[in-house]
Amino acid sequence: MNRTLSQRKQRGAALVIGLVLLTILTLLAITGMNTSTTELIMAGNEQFRQNAFQASETGREMALKKLATVPTDGSKVKVLDTEIVTGGKETYATTSQYIGEDQDIAGYKANAFIGNHYIITSTGKSARNAQADHEQGAFVIAGGGGPTGGPGMPGAPLGAPAPLND
Repeated sequence: MNRTLSQRKQRGAALVIGLVLLTILTLLAITGMNTSTTELIMAGNEQFRQNAFQASETGREMALKKLATVPTDGSKVKVLDTEIVTGGKETYATTSQYIGEDQDIAGYKANAFIGNHYIITSTGKSARNAQADHEQGAFVIAGGGGPTGGPGMPGAPLGAPAPLND
């Protein structure tokens, strides 16, 4: 009789314990799914950030190629929102500016060459508002004569270097 009474008290315990364990497993599964979804979004954002970085680098390289066209009066040359691939989401914008010259180039006679200083700012953009900003200085050596004309203009032929020993 004791055995029958004991069995009646335990009939619902297995069901309750099973439901509690099932609830715990469900919560663990939901947490795992949320974690993996978050990590997937983070990986995608990192790819977009990397694409923006590459777009900014492309803009910087393109601005360096066109450095000889930057006026030496200090005005800025801007290139706005240029797509890297037609129809793509990656774009760059650049600003190039002449900031001065240096007539004392180490290792050469005075006024034999001048160094033109430039600053290039490039901003790359990608999907999900990813953005990368880069700034680079450039130093272009040109023939002596200054920025007012002739051989001192950026991209002018250099000619033979003047030796230090006279």
